[in-house]
Amino acid sequence: MTTSPPPAGSLAPARERLVLWLLALTQFTVIMDFMVMMPLSPQLMAAFSISPAQFSGAVSAYAWCAGLSGLLAATYIDRFDRKRMLLTVFFLFNLSNLACAMAPNFHVLVLSRAFAGLTGGVLGAIGMAIIGDLIAPQRRGYATGVVMTSFSMAAILGVPLGVGLAARFGWQSPFYLLVAASMAIWCLAAFVLPPLTAHLDRHSAPARALPELLALFSVPEHLRAFLLTFVTMLNGMLVIPFISPVLVGNLGVRPGDIMWIYMAGGVAAFFSSRFVGSWSDRAGRHRVFRIFVLFSVVPILVITHLPELSAHWPLVALVCLFPFFMVAMNGRNVPLQALMTTVPDPRRRGAFLSANAAVQQVGTGLGALLGGLWLHTDADGHISGYGLNGWLAAGLSLFTWWWVGRVREVPGAPAVRSPA
Repeated sequence: MTTSPPPAGSLAPARERLVLWLLALTQFTVIMDFMVMMPLSPQLMAAFSISPAQFSGAVSAYAWCAGLSGLLAATYIDRFDRKRMLLTVFFLFNLSNLACAMAPNFHVLVLSRAFAGLTGGVLGAIGMAIIGDLIAPQRRGYATGVVMTSFSMAAILGVPLGVGLAARFGWQSPFYLLVAASMAIWCLAAFVLPPLTAHLDRHSAPARALPELLALFSVPEHLRAFLLTFVTMLNGMLVIPFISPVLVGNLGVRPGDIMWIYMAGGVAAFFSSRFVGSWSDRAGRHRVFRIFVLFSVVPILVITHLPELSAHWPLVALVCLFPFFMVAMNGRNVPLQALMTTVPDPRRRGAFLSANAAVQQVGTGLGALLGGLWLHTDADGHISGYGLNGWLAAGLSLFTWWWVGRVREVPGAPAVRSPA
């Protein structure tokens, strides 16, 4: 006899919070795995004698594979118990971190990062599908804000700790840390998560993977949402992967001091995430997204033009500046992810969010790849061309401000209908 899965909104408040924080911890490991590559870039470039373009290629390898796995997951994610899916994919993701830690050269590291993308790229979609299954529509902004504190936790704790360990014990040590943390979270998930099978249609016809996948991309509402996700990730990744190399190469920041910059930004984003999520429930997801898009343009331009504004930035100034960038970028993503849960029909939510995760990773990979193409490093280690990335990112951000009005929520899904 199987246990009936709880319907959306039926969990007791304490159990709901526990599930949300468990999902946040799961995402913490995925985001730390991706984010820690950024501040480690100066060490990796020195250890493997690679250029910024080659490093961006390693970032892209993760993103391309994450996008491919997310796209394939759209054909099967709604056919299995989400708890079992989460546990299986999370375990494989943990193996990918072990492979990264044991990589003997850059080529093996790239292959290991590709494996990490194949597994980690699905976990975000599974988590958002679980939110859609368990949390009532009018509270999904709040729930998304809780889960997305994982981004802040990674910046506050994960990345600084990883950078500190790397400076002391070598670049492999952050990945060993992830292996230990992921296994502890995996064991907790096995005990805490309830069965998640309410989305299963036991009377459905046999699987038709390719037609159903193509059907996701034949719905105009889906295509508009996918484009919004793609451009949002693209403009962010034109900037983010190259912050640490520019700070180290152009401004003379010590690699070990990068941790303080990320920690300051993470603390600010941590305290803002849940506020932004609750605010988007009250004021509307479209409106809050647009506010933070406009807010993000200024820190994007400042971050990408730091070397031109001044050749000597004290560390304390950078520590004070970075929170504005982190809060702005995270503030866009919270209402965006909450909005994505309301676009598809509930029976296709998992498939839609998997496809959306794939589109997100394609935007991530393309942004990192394009952002590194026109960057050049001179004999002194100075990187040029970063300002162009900023202008492109700002322009694309303004496009998303306009385009979000064309992304509609499924009728009756939200409690507060935001203005389009």
